[in-house]
Amino acid sequence: MPLSLRSRDLRDALVALVVFLVTAVWTLVVAHYRPEPAGRAAVGWALILIGCGALVPRRRQPVAVAVVTLLACAVYYPLSAQDGPLLIAFAVALYTTAAEGRFAAAVALAAVALLAAGLGEIRQQPGHRQIDDTSLAMMAGWLISLVAVGRAQRDRAAYLREVERRALAAEREQEARARQSATEERLRIARELHDILGHSVSLINVQSGAALHRLGKKPPAAQGLATAEEALRAVRDTSKEALRELRATLGVLRRADEPAPTAPASGLALLPELLARAAGTGLEVRTRVEGTPVPLPPPLDLAAYRIVQESLTNVTRHAEARSVLVALDWGGDALRLCVEDDGRGAAGEPPGSGIRGMAERARAFGGELTARAVPGGFRVDARLPLPPPAPGSATAPTPAPTPPPEGDPA
Repeated sequence: MPLSLRSRDLRDALVALVVFLVTAVWTLVVAHYRPEPAGRAAVGWALILIGCGALVPRRRQPVAVAVVTLLACAVYYPLSAQDGPLLIAFAVALYTTAAEGRFAAAVALAAVALLAAGLGEIRQQPGHRQIDDTSLAMMAGWLISLVAVGRAQRDRAAYLREVERRALAAEREQEARARQSATEERLRIARELHDILGHSVSLINVQSGAALHRLGKKPPAAQGLATAEEALRAVRDTSKEALRELRATLGVLRRADEPAPTAPASGLALLPELLARAAGTGLEVRTRVEGTPVPLPPPLDLAAYRIVQESLTNVTRHAEARSVLVALDWGGDALRLCVEDDGRGAAGEPPGSGIRGMAERARAFGGELTARAVPGGFRVDARLPLPPPAPGSATAPTPAPTPPPEGDPA
C-alpha cells in the first residue's frame, strides 16, 4: 500500500478513536448520575462502537459510513438514557461525504436526519419533548454548515490540485524549452564553427599547396623566397581572420564577468575581404551586383555572409574550378545570392553538411536555397526575404559595401 494511503488510514483511525473517547467519557460521566438497565447499557455501548468504528473507512466508503452512523444515532438516542454525543460521529461522516464529492448524498442524509429528529419530537407527549424548536433550527443550521464546509473543502482541494498540475506542466514546458534552446544554440555554434574552420582551413591548404607546387619546380632563390613570403602572408591573413571569427562565435560561451567581444561581427560588409582571400588561392573571382544594397539585420547579414563563405569553401575544396561568379541581386522583397563556378560539379553525389547548413540558414529566415550541377559547373542559389523597414527608426545597420563591378577581380 502506498505511504500516502497508509497515513490517510492512520489519520482516519485516529479521528475515530478520538470520537469514541469523547463519547465514552461523556457516557460514563452521565451514567454515574443517570443509571440504566444493563441490557440497555450494553446495546448503547454496542451502538457507540458501531458508530465510531465506522469512521475508519470513511474516505473509501463515505456514503455507506454516513448511513451507518445515522442509523446508529437513530437507534441510540430513543433507546439510551445517557444521550451521549454519538451525533459527532454522524457529523464527521456527513462532512466527509460532502468533502469527497458526494454532495447530493450529503444533502439527502442531512435532510433525513433533520426530518427524523423533527418527527420524533412531534410524536412525543406534550411536556416530554427533548428538542425544542430553537434547538431544531440550530440543528438544521449545523447540518447545513457541515455540508457547506465539506463542499468548500472539496472545491479548495480541487483548486490546489489544478494549481499543482499547472505548475508541474509549466515546469516541464520550461525545461523542454530550455533543452530545445540549448540544442538550437549548440547546433548554431556547430554550424558557425563548421563554416569558419572549413573555409579557413581549406584556403590555407590550397595556398600552402600552391606555394609548395611552385617551390617544387626549383625556381631561382629570389623567386622562391617571394613565393614563400606570399604564401606565408596569405596563410597569416587567413588564420587571423579565422581567429577573429572564432572569438566572436565562441563569445557566447564566456563567463558572466568576462567582457563582451568588440570585434565587428561577420557580414556582407566583409565580403570584399572574403573574395580577396578566395582570389589569393589562384581562383578567378568575378562579382555582379544588381539593385541597391539595403541595411540588413545582423542575423540575416551573417547568414548571407556564411552562405557565400561556405559556397566559396566548397569551390576551393571540391570543385577544381578556375573561376567563380558571386552575384547579389537586391530585390524589393528579397536578397538573392548566386555562387556559380566552372568546376566539375557534384552530379550524383549526396549533399554534404555544408550544403545542408546553408539550406538551414536560409530556411531559418523564411528563405530557400538550392545547390545543383549546371552545364559546365555548379551553382548555389539562395533567396533571403528582406524585413520591412521599421517606420521611424532612428538608426539602422550600415549597408554592405558594393563588391567590385562585374568582370573585375576581387
